[in-house]
Amino acid sequence: MMPNSNSKIHRGGQEAGRRELVSRSLQSAQHCLEDQDFGTAYAHYLLVLNLAPELKTSVKETFQFTLFKWAEELDSLARIQDLFNCYEQALELYPDDEVICNSMGEHLFRMGFRDEAAGYFHKAVKLNPDFADAKENFYRVANWLVERWHFIMLNDTKRNLTYLKAIENAVHSGCKSVLDIGTGTGILSMFAKKAGASLVYACELSKTMYELACDVVAANNMEGKINLLHLKSLDIEIPKHIPERVSLVVTETVDAGLFGEGIVESLIHAWEHLLLQPKPKNQDFSTGDYGRVIPASATIFGMAVECKEIRRHHRVGMQEIAGVHLSNSVQFFSPTCASAGSEENVEPYTTEKLSRIPGGYVPLTEPCQVMTVDFNNLQELKSLAARKPWKLSLPVIEGGILDAVVVWFVLQLDDEHALSTSPSEETCWEQAVYPVQGLPDYSVKTGDTVLMEVCCQDCYLKIQEISSLPSKCGMDTSEKDDTLSLGNEAELCDALAGLQTTSKQDGNAQVCVLESTEIALLNNVQYHKCFKAAMDKVLSALNPSKDSQSMDVDGHGSGMNLQENQNKSFLDAAPDPLYVLDVSEGFSILPIIASKLGPVRAYSSVEKEQHQAALNVISEANHFPKETLEFWLSHLEDESVVLQRPKSDKLWSIIILDVIETSGLIQQEVMEKAAISRCLLHSGGKIFPQYVLVYGMLVESESLLLESAVQGTEPTLGFNIAPFINQFKVPVRVYLNLSTLPCVPLSKPAELLRLDLMNPLLNSSSREVKVEICKSGQVTAIPFWYHIYLDEDHSLNTSDESSHWKQAAVVLNEPLQVQVGDELVLDVQHHKSNICITVKR
Repeated sequence: MMPNSNSKIHRGGQEAGRRELVSRSLQSAQHCLEDQDFGTAYAHYLLVLNLAPELKTSVKETFQFTLFKWAEELDSLARIQDLFNCYEQALELYPDDEVICNSMGEHLFRMGFRDEAAGYFHKAVKLNPDFADAKENFYRVANWLVERWHFIMLNDTKRNLTYLKAIENAVHSGCKSVLDIGTGTGILSMFAKKAGASLVYACELSKTMYELACDVVAANNMEGKINLLHLKSLDIEIPKHIPERVSLVVTETVDAGLFGEGIVESLIHAWEHLLLQPKPKNQDFSTGDYGRVIPASATIFGMAVECKEIRRHHRVGMQEIAGVHLSNSVQFFSPTCASAGSEENVEPYTTEKLSRIPGGYVPLTEPCQVMTVDFNNLQELKSLAARKPWKLSLPVIEGGILDAVVVWFVLQLDDEHALSTSPSEETCWEQAVYPVQGLPDYSVKTGDTVLMEVCCQDCYLKIQEISSLPSKCGMDTSEKDDTLSLGNEAELCDALAGLQTTSKQDGNAQVCVLESTEIALLNNVQYHKCFKAAMDKVLSALNPSKDSQSMDVDGHGSGMNLQENQNKSFLDAAPDPLYVLDVSEGFSILPIIASKLGPVRAYSSVEKEQHQAALNVISEANHFPKETLEFWLSHLEDESVVLQRPKSDKLWSIIILDVIETSGLIQQEVMEKAAISRCLLHSGGKIFPQYVLVYGMLVESESLLLESAVQGTEPTLGFNIAPFINQFKVPVRVYLNLSTLPCVPLSKPAELLRLDLMNPLLNSSSREVKVEICKSGQVTAIPFWYHIYLDEDHSLNTSDESSHWKQAAVVLNEPLQVQVGDELVLDVQHHKSNICITVKR
């Protein structure tokens, strides 16, 4: 009996010791938290939870708090590996904790690991479908991971059918081993297997898409029949990854500019390392002992167009904005133009669905063949990158303003089957747009010639040096060939020497590269007028003597010196200027507009040196003393705390916040920023905007459905893909042009929500809105936009045609059949930047 009782005593002592250690560690953790020593507190909690798992529930919240604080500290110290180790330890203890999963995802996303972040956000949403933070994070990252064109393309039955028929032809004519490069969901691989190919391999670089393809292949009973590789095709080796060369490569790694997804590089590698030799030209088609590629070839077309919408996003169209003179010493360019001379590998075009572009477009030239490429000819593919730039001339058939050269292509899958991305075709494709910038004159008339230089460089089709040649230069444009003859080229060089083209920038000018949305903002006249009037109202009320001192004087001739002297005397005589802070995103001239309204110290929060230099040049051109405009970030010790007092004893008169993203969503954390800003205003000071009203309406729109989710198995020709890719559908579509969205309005616009930045008591995060149906149909979506009130008298509508903002829409999970006179209730929820709308009868 004695040994047994001894062991009981021993176990009892162990248990008492464990309890004592747990108790002491909990106390130590508490003391460390009080001292903000989060690292040591975290270590104590780890010990407690390993010794006493029964305490998991009771200490969970404090443990989470400690983990997040310690992770922030590790992040700021760049101790990244330690940070992730902590999260892995935490997830071992709490594997089903959605808050920890979501936080881990946020850290991964900030560090650029989007694929991995999505996995954690997705898991957090599965663990708790009502966890708003995780849902919003997942929606944002889903847009990166599974780009929206996947849905549009999978819903394009014609495109799917054309690829299927071409693959069937190839397999039936003897191509029995197939490699699908950039497989995406695996649809082309499954076409090949269905057609009877004996060996099918598919590679995909994106981890998310690779895992999705594995699920899709398994769901279609082809697991083990298709060999999926999580690899870039350039990294595939024989026999390491596939046993021998294949007889057919299928791919659709093409973008709107054809070459932008690296098809040339991957096919050169495939011909050299992965494909059987091509069939000799003079030999009749025999068995699959030869290699071939689908698509077989492509022809690229281009034409010059006039398009106001492209123009306002790529060229600043005025010399003066709300009384501020834009100096000739600053030249604004969008990134597409800047890419021509930059070392960076920037996409040299933007993309637009021309059939849906607001205001439409006018062709100024006939479509012309830019080039052809044979994907079954290795030498031709290799010579593309080495080929010298060549000149193209397009005769003008319609006078107008030269805004862009637009490019599309015809993809010849085989001798019988082709797909066109032309703007006149009903297609899922967008077109590549090369905006024209930097010309002294953009007008062209019938008989003129549009000139350009074409080359293939850095995996991109580049069209640059776009200019126009007046007909009086006597160029012979009757040449039918698209490339100019030698005689013409000599004439062309002479003519070009006298022209300014996009690359010939004024040597003395300050070049400022802006995003296309920032250029559209500069071109938004109403926006700047509105802000000027609203700021003037606040500043006049705060400084009654301002009217006699207003700087907003048009200086002509000697008056300019007078204004300079006035400005000097204002700042000398007014030792107590009013402080204005602009923390709106991107390039903004609002601080300079504010500076014209009296003795003002305006602070801009622009970060880029190039942008700061441009604002300084504009400020000097408007004869402001140097101290009138300052850059706020250079005054801050900690750039993460942007909202603070201008000086220890001063407060702001105006704080300008960005409330709406150009995508059509509400900015993240805007209400938190407004709360801080309210504490930094002196009496009578204002936040701009003061409040925002959200408007929406019910519509029927098939195109929004097709862009948001794959519609069953019919478009994918019987293959079961929809349930898998639709996990990545997001309820809100962004960057919409409501004016050209194919839709039928079923209700009148209704006010959905109010966001009040000055008076938080008027806010509510949820609201029920009654809407009456004015037309029978199926409600598929609720587009929404904003009326931004700077004050009661001055507001901006984000759906105006001059707006630089796009619109967004909530797409319903299931369409809802309605009749005229029905009344629906919209349950509107606002969380951070996310608007969630549920429709109830």
